[in-house]
Amino acid sequence: MEYKDYYKILGVDKKASQDEIKKAFRTLAVKYHPDKNPDNKDAEEKFKTISEANEVLSNTEKRKKYDELGENWQQHEQAGNQRTGNTSNQGYYQNGPNRGFGNGGQEDFTDFFEQYFGGKTQGKRGANSEFKGGDYETEMQINLTEAYQGTTRIIEVENEKLRVTTKPGAYTDQLLRIKSKGAKGSSEAHRGDLFVRIKVTPQPQFMRKENDLYSTQNIDLYTAVLGGEIISNTLSGQIKLKIVAGTQSGKKVRLKGKGMPVYDKTNEFGDLYIQLDVKIPDKLTDTQKELFEQLKLSNPI
Repeated sequence: MEYKDYYKILGVDKKASQDEIKKAFRTLAVKYHPDKNPDNKDAEEKFKTISEANEVLSNTEKRKKYDELGENWQQHEQAGNQRTGNTSNQGYYQNGPNRGFGNGGQEDFTDFFEQYFGGKTQGKRGANSEFKGGDYETEMQINLTEAYQGTTRIIEVENEKLRVTTKPGAYTDQLLRIKSKGAKGSSEAHRGDLFVRIKVTPQPQFMRKENDLYSTQNIDLYTAVLGGEIISNTLSGQIKLKIVAGTQSGKKVRLKGKGMPVYDKTNEFGDLYIQLDVKIPDKLTDTQKELFEQLKLSNPI
């Protein structure tokens, strides 16, 4: 029997923790699951292989035998099964030609995905055994303004429409947990959870760093030299910004509390930093040029 490097198949180190193995399997299972790759035999075989690897590495006893015996571990396992009379191939994660997928039909793949994915390996299930359904994960995109204010989306999971609400200050890769909306378990009380991963789309005017925002604003030469006021945009609305006389291009102005809300904190905000870029006029009248010449002569830099 061909030796398979299960660690390499899952893309993990030999010292990987059970959580790392579970995470690696989840990622690959989503990618190669037959429901997402219909009529793709290569994906189906890949899915079987990674499931076989997960079966062994997620089981403490099997992993120990695999690490100790290397390519001979399965012969040792089969010999043990023959001695104990355990030759069943029914249910999930049993040794044998089908390696945990019953007769290899599509029903087995679907049942595997719904009942197992994201949850702990249940092993062979009896008629009266209880088991928790797996967790689902989906992605929800919002823009920066929605992240600032909070928003809602309607998503559909197994023909059930769910309203997902984000609080002000939501951020990219944040995971929202909705209890008991994952895969079905042995009962409704044992249903898995749904995790919604937030993705905040970039907004050209503002760059976000944690709870602070950064922006660039042009000001005219005359306001930079003489001082005055300009109108600046923030995510909470427009404000008047005072410009002191003699402002240099590239100067940064800090607006305290005008950044992003701190998630799950009341009345706490980051700051907004505005970089002022002085716009030099490129079309001057003869009179304006003359005035600049006079200014140059009277006040050389």
